[in-house]
Amino acid sequence: MASVHSDAPGTPGTPSTPVARKAPWGPHAVKILVAGGFGAGKTTLVGAVSEIRPLRTEETLSERGRPVDDTAGVEAKRTTTVAMDFGRIDLKPGLALYLFGTPGQDRFWFVWDELARGTLGAVVLADTRRLADSFPSVDYFEQRGIPFVVAVNCFEGTEVYAPEDVRAALDLSATVPVLLCDARRREDGKELLIRLVEHAAEQVGIRL
Repeated sequence: MASVHSDAPGTPGTPSTPVARKAPWGPHAVKILVAGGFGAGKTTLVGAVSEIRPLRTEETLSERGRPVDDTAGVEAKRTTTVAMDFGRIDLKPGLALYLFGTPGQDRFWFVWDELARGTLGAVVLADTRRLADSFPSVDYFEQRGIPFVVAVNCFEGTEVYAPEDVRAALDLSATVPVLLCDARRREDGKELLIRLVEHAAEQVGIRL
């Protein structure tokens, strides 16, 4: 993909939006989650954008685990994250993003509450071959009031859907940005993170 594409409006536009205030960031670090279904590309995205060597907790998928980990549509996948992925990127001078990739399977969801503690927002990676796998992540962040963007990872050989079609399929609010990306591309990943930080800032009335 040449660039990230979004259909979301620039501001929430709701009466409850607080009065904008200056961002409090000096030399600060911000925590970001990268979530989504099994095989959606979370480890790939963190690795693509991280400016440090990413920490990964991947294990090889075993035949015993195949009935537990649904690999329909991602049969070529050979490893899975069992705790988290971790990376870091300096988004601009004085603002570092610490990226935490969540495990995608149901059996690892107990990790999410700890990872979500103190997070600014989240990227929900979606795979249109298994779009229903995105619902748990979307529900999780909606229920907790954590700002998030949905990033559709455009895998080679799959049909590309317009952002508005994905929005309708996931029943998302009009204020949630929906973007198309290639998780392997560093520039796509950076644009996703910039849009997430902007979106989160809008939600709390911070001017960047």
